Amino acid sequence: MTQRFKITLEYDGGPFVGWQRQDNGPSVQQALEEAITAFSGETQSVQGAGRTDSGVHALGQVAHFDLDRSIDTAELLGAINHHLRPWPVSVRSAEIVPEDFHARFSATGRAYLYRIVNRRAPLALDLGRVWWVPVALDAEAMAAGAALLVGHHDFTSFRASECQAASPEKTLDKLEVRRSGEEIQVIAEARSFLHHQVRNIVGTLKLVGQGRWPAARVAKVLAAKDRSAAGPTAPPDGLYLTNVTYD
Repeated sequence: MTQRFKITLEYDGGPFVGWQRQDNGPSVQQALEEAITAFSGETQSVQGAGRTDSGVHALGQVAHFDLDRSIDTAELLGAINHHLRPWPVSVRSAEIVPEDFHARFSATGRAYLYRIVNRRAPLALDLGRVWWVPVALDAEAMAAGAALLVGHHDFTSFRASECQAASPEKTLDKLEVRRSGEEIQVIAEARSFLHHQVRNIVGTLKLVGQGRWPAARVAKVLAAKDRSAAGPTAPPDGLYLTNVTYD
């Protein structure tokens, strides 16, 4: 009897070329598939909710896969995590789901967090896990610029040239900027995102935070529908897929 499993996992994206299997290096998908084969003897495909890029992390990535055998979810959890060593990937939970569940296509929402450490001193503990910005940033100005992007828009200006989405139109349900001490956090929520959309938005908001652009310019960037009108792409280090929601 075939069973479909939904797993929620976290990982450090640093050692990987991204979520998806590629020929140029190890991927999170490959690490999971090899771990599943190691304990089950089955070759199964793992489908993820979000195809995170190289260097991008996850706190709440969701994936699904099938097994042609019956296994308790607690046993499954222990077996996968055992065989994932020494990769920085941890499956936090596992559950049996209906066979029509799909981690990517059944998802109704995704949430991302982007972390900026804004201080002059270089990083020691968070190296590779945040964007270190040593010049002073005005988080309130960044928040004002971010507010102009909430809603349904054509996000061509914030879309990577290699993006494969059928349309540049997306509905950004939430885009907030908040500061806690040295850290500035950008929280973005939508049903789905364009390739590099969050990182391109953050790169633009950094220019606002530096005072190089007024917050109102963000609306003009959006209206331009031209990638060259926006700021640079923020590095992957600070980006985390934090949550995926389902009906």
